[in-house]
Amino acid sequence: MSCKNVKICSCPKKNCINHGKCCECVIKHKDTDSLPFCLFENNEGDKSVKSYYGKLKMRFEEK
Repeated sequence: MSCKNVKICSCPKKNCINHGKCCECVIKHKDTDSLPFCLFENNEGDKSVKSYYGKLKMRFEEK
């Protein structure tokens, strides 16, 4: 499988070895049960899947 690197990466961790390498980044986050910054930018420092679902729950309960 080949993955083209992105030209613009929204992740603030510029020194990460996976910065701009979407496929590698997603694999790393899958292994650590967390979400990449680009998929969950408003994470307040917690990129866990549990936190993500909590925020989604709050978002939909407000409606």
